Amino acid sequence: MKESWDRFRLLESPLFQPLHPVISQLATDRFPVLQNWNDLLQISPITNQNGCNIQFVPQGTGQLPFEMQYEPRCYLAGEIQTRSGNWHDLFNALVWLTFPRAKSAINACHYSALAGMTTSAESDGSQRGSVRDTSTLLDESGVVVPYSDQGLAELLRNFKWHHLFWKRRSEVLQGMGFYILGHGLYEKALRPYVGMTGQGLLFRVESGFFDWPLADRLAHLDILLADHLNCSGRYLSTRELSPVPLLGIPGWAPENELAEYYDNMAYFRTKRRVR
Repeated sequence: MKESWDRFRLLESPLFQPLHPVISQLATDRFPVLQNWNDLLQISPITNQNGCNIQFVPQGTGQLPFEMQYEPRCYLAGEIQTRSGNWHDLFNALVWLTFPRAKSAINACHYSALAGMTTSAESDGSQRGSVRDTSTLLDESGVVVPYSDQGLAELLRNFKWHHLFWKRRSEVLQGMGFYILGHGLYEKALRPYVGMTGQGLLFRVESGFFDWPLADRLAHLDILLADHLNCSGRYLSTRELSPVPLLGIPGWAPENELAEYYDNMAYFRTKRRVR
């Protein structure tokens, strides 16, 4: 069953918090359309890394030449192909308006890889290449995780979920954040389920970061992520990403108010040992 547009439901959910500033500007009674996104771009224009102004356009059809395919067209012309009445593309537009620098950097990574302008320093057996694999994971399932306590970051990287989300619950609430980037994850969040997992990219921040207004936090994370992706001389790798069981994050599911919730080893998996 297709979900109906319910702006208030999205504004009440902590999973959609990064998108709240943009969602609050949309109409309450109808599913957003292309013109809504382009109207918002008139207020806050976005320029991609090729110097093109971003705009949302209808989805192309048929077999398209390279320059008219999704990522090349976005990079070369600033045109983001968007399907009407489609939740996946709606969330993609919302993320563009929320994390414009990061999305521009992801698009540039895709375009460079597709155009043969980048080569990976490693071989991971993927025909897509590690740059595109990592860019795609971030774009679809990414979660930006700022932290001020190195100990919390190590617990997350080592899959110590009970210790992190339960024993140090108050510290996580005060000194660690989870901001969904992936538009595919947002679509899944319309109907959250046990097993729902994001791919986290962690950034160290000052402790005062968590007291900033939401808009300032989002802007800072956008810069951190874009700078990370744009850093010359380094190559993206899926090994940079850490799984995050989203419904274990304090406050993101009512069930995780009980310690026993974290005993589900099928969801809160332990880290495999590497030989």
